[in-house]
Amino acid sequence: MATLDSTSLRRYLEQFTETFTPELADHFANLPPNAEFQAILDDLGHKANEGTLTQEERQEYETYVEAMDVITLLRLKANHQNGHSVS
Repeated sequence: MATLDSTSLRRYLEQFTETFTPELADHFANLPPNAEFQAILDDLGHKANEGTLTQEERQEYETYVEAMDVITLLRLKANHQNGHSVS
């Protein structure tokens, strides 16, 4: 799987988030977690900690972790755009 370096990712996210209206940025930054997804992630995380993931589950888990990293960066940028501090 190809990965983006931090400079490329930052540039992409800036291009993406600069089109956010204040309302969209606020909405995106404050979306609640999805309970079904969280349950799947918790299960995979538990298996990862115990060393019992299958190869397919490991790939799924790694994909989720990468996606969550991007979403976290988007939320941080949305908060910054709206002038909210991140604690």
